Amino acid sequence: MIRILAFLTNVFPVWVAIASGLALFHPKWFTWFDEEAIVVGLAVIMLGMGITLRFDDFRRVVEMPRPIAVGIAGQFLIMPFLGWSIAHLLQLDTPFAVGLILVSCCPGGTASNVVTYIARANLALSVLMTMCSTMAAIVMTPLLTKWLAGTLVPVDALGLLWSTVQVVLLPVLIGLILNQRMPRLVRAVVPIAPLVSVIFIALICASIIGQNAESIFSHGLFLLLAVVLLHSAAFCLGYGFAFLLGYGPLICRTISIEVGMQNSGLGTVLANKHFANPETGVALAAVPCAMSAVCHSVVGSLLAAIWRLRPLGDEPRPTAPSAQSPDSLARS
Repeated sequence: MIRILAFLTNVFPVWVAIASGLALFHPKWFTWFDEEAIVVGLAVIMLGMGITLRFDDFRRVVEMPRPIAVGIAGQFLIMPFLGWSIAHLLQLDTPFAVGLILVSCCPGGTASNVVTYIARANLALSVLMTMCSTMAAIVMTPLLTKWLAGTLVPVDALGLLWSTVQVVLLPVLIGLILNQRMPRLVRAVVPIAPLVSVIFIALICASIIGQNAESIFSHGLFLLLAVVLLHSAAFCLGYGFAFLLGYGPLICRTISIEVGMQNSGLGTVLANKHFANPETGVALAAVPCAMSAVCHSVVGSLLAAIWRLRPLGDEPRPTAPSAQSPDSLARS
């Protein structure tokens, strides 16, 4: 049973790709998983990750502020540059160019924490980088979008903060407390927790694709090329950026994932609110954001599957428990 759970978790990219493909042709199969369900799903995922952490993990990361700063710098330097460059290189139509630039200027998404979790990289570092980049995005996202796309994008700072608290901070804290106070319960749950994360991520991606299926069919191939280039290059450059600064493979992997994965949901919401056609109400700028959600999950999960099978034992880290190692909470 343990090996079956591990196998189902390791083929994470397959489930995401299958669910997203089905959503294109049968949107109603997945659009029932609406915005409220997505929030709940992300909270459950973060709770599952929180139970794999201890407060000591965060102390170790806080004592190393430099990699957090490097990850955030990569997030707001590499991704916006890539979004702007690819939009101009492929000469995308204005709405799609704006959408690609907008999503590239968004902070790291909680999906990056899930992929880090599955990849057995430094989860505590990833969570902190996501939190910090989200806070920085209150200023950086509108400024970078105005600079690169020529349009100011207002951000609801309090709403963004509250969403982050709900989806990331509170579930992780609850998980930490459960790990501290109820270790037996945690040990019983951790074998299946990675698979639960996979199921929710697949549902979230498929829901976003299903809601935008018509636009994706109309403009899919060219936009797919742009989005694949954006995220593939970001994963590579994120890893190289950390490597050039002298970090080992574990932190390089974590920063690569954090730089390569965006909060595409935030991009979609901002595009719908600020870039919709006033006559038709259609926001074509939201289409690259929706496609980004699936693309970075598929590319990121492929990396996670590879890295999960090649764990690193030469650096101290909070190792995410897999179905193969239910006792992995007993870390040094």
